[in-house]
Amino acid sequence: MASTRLPGTPRLLRALNDRAALELLLSRGPLTRAQLGEMTGLSKVTASQLVERLEQRGLVRRVGEQAGGRGPNAQLYAVTPGSAHVIGVDVGPDRVVAACADITGSIIGRVEQSTKDTDDPVGVVHNAVVQAATDAGTDMSSVRRVVLGTPGLVDPESGEISFAWDLPRWHRGLLDDLRRDLHTPVVFGNDVNMAAVAESSAGAAAGVKDFVLIWAGRGVGLASVIDGRLHQGHTGAAGEIGYMPVAGAEVPQHPGRKSGKGGVKGGFQSIAGADAVKAIGKKYGFRGVEAADVVRDAVAAGPAGEPVLDELANRLALGVAATCVILDPPLVVLAGEVSQAGGPALAARVENEVAAITLVNPKVVITGVEAEPVLHGALHTALDAVRDEVFGSTTA
Repeated sequence: MASTRLPGTPRLLRALNDRAALELLLSRGPLTRAQLGEMTGLSKVTASQLVERLEQRGLVRRVGEQAGGRGPNAQLYAVTPGSAHVIGVDVGPDRVVAACADITGSIIGRVEQSTKDTDDPVGVVHNAVVQAATDAGTDMSSVRRVVLGTPGLVDPESGEISFAWDLPRWHRGLLDDLRRDLHTPVVFGNDVNMAAVAESSAGAAAGVKDFVLIWAGRGVGLASVIDGRLHQGHTGAAGEIGYMPVAGAEVPQHPGRKSGKGGVKGGFQSIAGADAVKAIGKKYGFRGVEAADVVRDAVAAGPAGEPVLDELANRLALGVAATCVILDPPLVVLAGEVSQAGGPALAARVENEVAAITLVNPKVVITGVEAEPVLHGALHTALDAVRDEVFGSTTA
């Protein structure tokens, strides 16, 4: 029998070696050629050829020397930061925050804009994205991807926003409009899902393959990560826990997304959202402009504020328990401004209450991402995709 020919195998091996070297340079660089050879298991000759190949493509550069032993100093190499850029955007009902990062993940540009005086979503995003690139000292020609973290449902198949209660002018067709306007790939991601991405990469869930993130802030939301992957559901509605029915809850009729039954009702939102948190605080003598202010004051008040934390934890535990008896995750992360205000005292109460009312006993912790988790999740999502594109085409 004639031997089977495997066309392209050397090229594939080079691509795999190049990708491994680039990942090492990102995580442990700068490195010498010899160090790359040792870490990848490649010979000195092959490692030198690899570095030369990446240097010619502009993906790595010399950044210094390392002294040692006899002979000339060894050159140190690192990933070229400007070989590609990404932009992450955190979209809210009142403001848009955009940040530009180079391919190493360093944030080098950031802008924040109000959205109160405009009804043009394309114009808002365009201005924020372009200004973020300009602030980073680059232009849109080097931006390989824009990821927007936004409230509402994102259709997993089309990538379009199918429903966003807080953003009534964000609609189907907006994704194509933005792509045409910016001339670069644009992706929408649900904001709570983006927070979970940030939590998984650099927060309390780092290294955890299965976890649930509960967002408690102005609204309530949920993201579930199963075997290291976000679960979005058939329509993108997985995690819209604010609409979970709760027996006895008085819920408003929402005219937003018609369902044939008069609208959408948010049972869990009505007992655990910002208005409900402020009502709990008021009952025990704590008032504030924002729900997080109420919880923060209750924590600071010591024993006098414990009834606020107890009641809030009991309510949040209903959503956590309903999720955990289905998914049974080892970890639940509480995120959002209300959760952060409650801190470990709130997390401990939720953990105890969930264990008391269900058969599961997940660890409940406060977020490890202290600021702008949606923005950081959008950046991380964009970087993952762009590194795959750039690093995966090293032999093209």
